[in-house]
This record gives sequence, structure tokens and C-alpha cells, in this order.
Amino acid sequence: MIIMFDAKKVKNECVAWIRKFFEENGSGCNAVVGISGGKDSSVAAALCVEALGRDRVIGVLMPKGEQHDIDMAYLLVNHLGIKHYEINIQEAVDGLIKNMPADLQLSTQAITNLPPRVRMTTVYAVSQSCNGRVCNTCNLSEDWVGYSTRYGDSVGDFSPMSHLTVTEVKQIGRELGLPDVLVDKVPIDGLCGKTDEENLGFTYAELDVYIRTGEIVDLEKKELIDRKHKANLFKLELMPSFKPEL
Repeated sequence: MIIMFDAKKVKNECVAWIRKFFEENGSGCNAVVGISGGKDSSVAAALCVEALGRDRVIGVLMPKGEQHDIDMAYLLVNHLGIKHYEINIQEAVDGLIKNMPADLQLSTQAITNLPPRVRMTTVYAVSQSCNGRVCNTCNLSEDWVGYSTRYGDSVGDFSPMSHLTVTEVKQIGRELGLPDVLVDKVPIDGLCGKTDEENLGFTYAELDVYIRTGEIVDLEKKELIDRKHKANLFKLELMPSFKPEL
């Protein structure tokens, strides 16, 4: 199925939206972006550069020990010509785990999600030291099925791509003139070593068509997507809060 998407139009609208956000929420501030070398951080950073200029965009590279594909992160920051910092989070993660109470057995999920939460702490530390606003790099496809870490990569001060599917983000990346190797890089979660699609059980192409049209051939995958979407809606909502009747 062909889904019409005007990448140039949407890219220009997104750039204008970023400019308006900064005019209203920190005129003269910098955009601070966590850089992984994947398509999402690449497109987010490139959008910010087009909106604000390269002098107002700061990239933060955060390997955990040795990162096998960190050359992709450097390819991006050098391509965009933006200021960047490399901050290794290995000792911070290890230190937290080491200092947990001896009688507390950390779950696999807790250990898996610790690095992205440390990374977000790091990005905010840089941002608050550089007159910055943190750019969220999530997209609609990942958000739809909860493929993000709450209070990790799911947060930020502004989110240019949370209403764009993976397919649309890639098209915008090409419109921005990013190297194909960054746009087409197979997404790996950086947590357990598997690709996104291996973890999810379906392809982004299938998911994106389903999101935009409601159509999907494989009914088992439809059920899986619906189940993940329902189970993870809480990640997209504000924290529940008690309101007393006064």
C-alpha cells in the first residue's frame, strides 16, 4: 500500500515548530541531543541544526564502555559540524549497581533500563550547564508499542518526531541530506544486542502501515501490536495525581 507523505513539507513544518518552541521557551538557548548514531538521533539533530543553526546544537555521545558503532555517532556530529561531548557512562552504571543493598536482587528489567536512565541524567546535566533544552528523539512507531525507557529516552523538553513513524522519519532524514548509512542503519536497542524488530516480533514497515491505515495482513502480529500498545499507553500519559475535593 502506498501512503502519501510529503517529507519536504513536513520537514519544513517541523523546523518552523522547533524555532517557535525556542522563541517561546528559551530564546537563545541551545538544543541538546543525545547522539547514538542511529536514525532518530541523527534526524533530530539535523532538524535542530536547520532550525537553529549548528552553533546552537550540542550533541552528547554516551557509550557504555566500548561502543562498537560509535563511529556512526561521530559521522553524524562531524557531518553536521556541531559541538559535541563524549561521556562514558560505564562507571556510573557500575557504581549504582555496586552500591545497591546486598539483599536487593536487581531484576533483569531494572538492569536493562538503567543505562538509558543514566544517559538521560547525563544529557540533562550537560543541558543545564550549557543553557540548553533537551531534544527527545522518540518516534511514533516506537512510542506506539512502548519501545522506550520511561524516564530514559522517553523524556525531554521538546519532541519533534513523536508524531512521525519510522518510515516518515527516514524520509525526512533523506530530505535533510543525511548520509544513507545513518538513515538506513539497522536499529539496535543498545540494551540487549538484538535489533528492534527482533525484539518486537514485527517489522516497522508492518507497524507503520497499521498505524496509518489500520490495515495488517498477519492477524497474530495485529494482536501483538494491539497488546503492546494497550500495555504501554501509561508511558505516554502524565503521571496520575490525586486531586482533593476542596
